[in-house]
Amino acid sequence: MQKMNRKIYFVLTLLVLVSCGEYQKVLNRGTIEEQYKMAVKMYEAKKYSKALRLFEKVTPAYRNKPQMERIQYMVANSNFNEENFSIAGYYFNRFSQNYPKSSKREEADFLSALSYYNAAPVYSKDPTDTNKALESFQSFIDKYPNSLRLDEANKYYNELRFKLETKAFEIAKGYYTTAVTDSRNYRAAITAFDNLISDYLGTRYKEEALYLRFKSAHDFAMKSTDRRKDKRLKEAVKAYEKFERNFPESKFKAEINEMLASIKKEQQRIEQLIVNSKS
Repeated sequence: MQKMNRKIYFVLTLLVLVSCGEYQKVLNRGTIEEQYKMAVKMYEAKKYSKALRLFEKVTPAYRNKPQMERIQYMVANSNFNEENFSIAGYYFNRFSQNYPKSSKREEADFLSALSYYNAAPVYSKDPTDTNKALESFQSFIDKYPNSLRLDEANKYYNELRFKLETKAFEIAKGYYTTAVTDSRNYRAAITAFDNLISDYLGTRYKEEALYLRFKSAHDFAMKSTDRRKDKRLKEAVKAYEKFERNFPESKFKAEINEMLASIKKEQQRIEQLIVNSKS
């Protein structure tokens, strides 16, 4: 039995060595046709890295030939399986544009979007691939309203949108937290929260965003010089009113009512200063 196992191991090792030797021989000295056949063989064997090396060699020779459609798809799919997601997204999109009548176009469009989705980092990082994925899924949803992949595309689209929504919220919140050392960031925070609410209608961050927007307006007004306070206190009151209209039973109600009381008290002081200055 042990003897038999050793023989099987020897035969398998030999086959691997012969296979590797054959691949290297074709890669380095094979004809274009041999390299193409070996590339397809490696692809079908799911040896995508080896397939890509060969496809890179044969692509110039097959440009504008019938085989190019298949090559372009296999290059995209090989990159996808090798987890080169940004590259895969590019090649699937290129395939779709170059072969609009292909039976694989819908699949390529979906995989292009999915590639960018997989390449997209966490919300706090560069959103380039996230934006590409969002645009690609939106395009897919518009182009293939009856696709069997539509539910999946919508799921990914919503995930990506929430990722950008979260990033926008965290940026706005960051402006508010840093305004303690740089008061200019209060105004930046107010603008960023306004953009979040207008860009992402129905955002799940709306309550906290309006709360922090009011808090930014309150703090900005209270820390302003008397000369600028009147206008900024009025703006803070408007921020309060907007919050109250949207969330009359908010968990922040007690805190915002306290802030409103401090605004009213400060307004009375400013009004008295104005009266005194005129007398």
